[in-house]
Amino acid sequence: MANQAYVQCLYAFNATGKTRLSTAFHQLTKSVNAGEPAGVYYNAYSEDLFFWENNEDQFRLVIRESSLNQYFSQLTEDKIKDELTGYNLGFNFSFNVNRNPEIGIDSITFFIITTYGEAGYHEIKLSRGEERIFIWCFFLALFKVEGFSNMNSHFFIDDPVSSLDDNNIYITADIIFKLIEENFNSDKRIILTTHHIGLFSILFDRLKRGEKSGRYREISTFQMLKRDEATLSLSNFGTEVFLFHLHLIKTLAEAKESQLYTFHFVLLRQLLENISSFIGTSQIKLILEDINVEDPENAIVILNSMSHKKVFIPQINQMSGNEEAIFKEIFDKLIDKYQFRF
Repeated sequence: MANQAYVQCLYAFNATGKTRLSTAFHQLTKSVNAGEPAGVYYNAYSEDLFFWENNEDQFRLVIRESSLNQYFSQLTEDKIKDELTGYNLGFNFSFNVNRNPEIGIDSITFFIITTYGEAGYHEIKLSRGEERIFIWCFFLALFKVEGFSNMNSHFFIDDPVSSLDDNNIYITADIIFKLIEENFNSDKRIILTTHHIGLFSILFDRLKRGEKSGRYREISTFQMLKRDEATLSLSNFGTEVFLFHLHLIKTLAEAKESQLYTFHFVLLRQLLENISSFIGTSQIKLILEDINVEDPENAIVILNSMSHKKVFIPQINQMSGNEEAIFKEIFDKLIDKYQFRF
């Protein structure tokens, strides 16, 4: 095996700078490759190439023109369907091809087969999770297009699992592991960043302790991406994946003593979900009642509104006095009730 091929997995909270890291890495590798792209990327910019065009009962996922268009002529619907197979989604799709061969695929129409009345199909708009899965699989198929992948030295995959449920997280981990296996005997590096501890942990177990880990253990690294002001840094994990809930508690405790921002509600919600899952309930409100939060109804409204908005982009806002008071009440009573030590 070529000694340059290896896998690098980075874990980071949302808003740490994963997408900026992939962009900076892209620019760096171009600078030492005569200005030409040196790798293949899947990140937020990849998703931005797709947008919905809705006209009454007609829905199309339109693809913006980019440097990728030249490779679309080698993509087929079947190649994308092959990548979608594991997700067991209940829709079909067809390409809308542009008359200009340099553009290739202009848009994509999704539909379900109608079994009543006359034969035909019913056009649909995908859910956010289905859309993310489709675009991810579109790029997986694109990774294998000759000329697009052959000349590149690395795959950089940035957070492919947002908006996915736990079952699809596992499927995505399996797909990434297969991508690693397929490129094991090549010179390609595979770099993955994610905010999802489940995806990170599954890949850690497979590459470091799994049945086939002997092939990958020495060429795989697992690191934590951290941000201090404007500086990003990496720290290595030991032989075990860290305890996620304790890391969250430590992060929130430090923020509580220094400066709280609205995105800390996102992390607080992740902590509550982690605890509720361990206890065996899916209702965060029951946890708030169990720790004797004064007004659990109001607290859950604040948690939902703060954690479902994009509070981490493009700027980070300080909490208001009321928000800070609610945050501290929940966090302090959580620590007191369950006696965490960190």
